[in-house]
Amino acid sequence: MTGSPPPGPGIPQPEPAVGASVRDTVLDRVGVVMGQEGPYLQLRPLSGGREWDADPSRVRLLSPAELLSARVAEANARSRRDGC
Repeated sequence: MTGSPPPGPGIPQPEPAVGASVRDTVLDRVGVVMGQEGPYLQLRPLSGGREWDADPSRVRLLSPAELLSARVAEANARSRRDGC
């Protein structure tokens, strides 16, 4: 077994580091931590774009499988949009 299980409900998690891939559970969006502004994390979509603020207590780190899935979904969306 690799890693440790995620903390249970009510157990605070450490804030993700800059560069970490996370899911904003409020907006159900995936992004990369770009920094912190006041009490909020600054997140940016994986493929770049406009940042948004997220409550650190409402984000969770992505597993490697979740990150791969999110990157594939973005590549597929880009392919459909660009007609490639």
